[in-house]
Amino acid sequence: MAAVFEIVELENGDVALKRNDGEGEPLVRIVFSGDAKASFPEQHMEIARAMIEAGVRKVGELSGVHVEDVSAIAELESRILH
Repeated sequence: MAAVFEIVELENGDVALKRNDGEGEPLVRIVFSGDAKASFPEQHMEIARAMIEAGVRKVGELSGVHVEDVSAIAELESRILH
């Protein structure tokens, strides 16, 4: 069975990609500076999601592993309340 991941905003404001079963540390953390968050206060999750999706696509490309529809990450994340 394939692993399922979710994009979440952590308590400290970092955005992370983690397993949805809660196991282990986040695979990726994105930290926006205060200035960056001030520049796009309502869009930081959307920007982080685009960055993570691009990374997932690149990992699939480099490893030769077929990555399921990356947009599913965004769909899953949009249904999770944090």
